[in-house]
Amino acid sequence: MSFQEAVQTVLTQKYADFSGRARRSEYWWFFLFNLIVSIVASIIDRIVGLDGVVGSYGVLQLLVGLAFLIPGLAVAVRRLHDTGRSGWWVLIAIIPVIGWIVIIVFLALDGEPQPNQYGPSPKGAGYPV
Repeated sequence: MSFQEAVQTVLTQKYADFSGRARRSEYWWFFLFNLIVSIVASIIDRIVGLDGVVGSYGVLQLLVGLAFLIPGLAVAVRRLHDTGRSGWWVLIAIIPVIGWIVIIVFLALDGEPQPNQYGPSPKGAGYPV
């Protein structure tokens, strides 16, 4: 899945879809897109003088974060489903450092090649079993 396909899938087709499975490429391309947009929003906030208006965040940065919250959680849950884990594992990120390491490892693992309780493999039929 390309960068553009991943962003389009997450933001338009599966904005708040917490069911099914997502490939690593879908999750990590969207993560990169989210990071780039957040950095650009932060820079714009600083230039316009809106940084630090809402706590340590700028207004535009906060709006971007809120806009990407639901699709970011949805793609993370679908990514966990691809590894055979419940989407509730996303809550482990609440635990500082250790939880972050665990969730990053889970999100980086290869998905199960066979169908699981969350659906068929998103890699398709051409993927070796």
